[in-house]
Amino acid sequence: MKAEQAPLIEARGVTFRVGRHTLLENVDVAVRPGEIVTLIGPNGAGKSTLARVLLGILKPQVGQVISRPGLSLGYVPQRLEIDRIFPLTVRRFLTIGGGRKAGRPEEILAEVGAEHLADAMIHSLSGGEFQRVLLARALLREPELLLLDEPVAGVDVTGQIYLFDLITRIRRERGCGVLLISHDLHLVMAATDRVVCLNRHVCCFGKPAAVVRDPAYINLFGERAVSGLAVYSHEHDHTHEPATPAAPAL
Repeated sequence: MKAEQAPLIEARGVTFRVGRHTLLENVDVAVRPGEIVTLIGPNGAGKSTLARVLLGILKPQVGQVISRPGLSLGYVPQRLEIDRIFPLTVRRFLTIGGGRKAGRPEEILAEVGAEHLADAMIHSLSGGEFQRVLLARALLREPELLLLDEPVAGVDVTGQIYLFDLITRIRRERGCGVLLISHDLHLVMAATDRVVCLNRHVCCFGKPAAVVRDPAYINLFGERAVSGLAVYSHEHDHTHEPATPAAPAL
């Protein structure tokens, strides 16, 4: 049996508090090369807080985060506000902050199916288009690990399917690890290797089909969430063109 690879990043027994409020308690999570881990939980469960702890933005009071030395990480935040009156093209947006491929924005935009948007104004993009541009910006860093915080927020179901296909392909072609943060499992990739259900602490974890049958998941989301679940599986050799969803508030 092939030995399991060492994690790219790992949280061990992480507890994070703000004053008297415990936002994370004794949380363990790890992502290995070529693995997609989906972190789910209701609003206020601590998912974005955990992301910030993993990124080193927040320091836990208890526990530790261990990452591979020199780890290159690409991050797509849950929300990014850009002033609509600011004259910023997609091309310029990608070059701000640099990155290993910052000088070749067309190449990275082509990878996410958005090469036609290079000269578009950021404020004119639809929700799905903006998410693809954010993903392209993360890929400029040639990441070993992608951390995607609610990457399909504000995107319709067709656009979500396109983005999930894209994330799966990026993982396959680049071999990077992916930590995908979502609020539920109603549309999730069957290619996800593991699901971690968080509600300040880890309630349950495992394969998607097993997690939705776990009493802890049912207690958290209710029986209706289980009966209405669609575990997404979509392998093909063609490409979806996403419908134009409503643009996010920028």
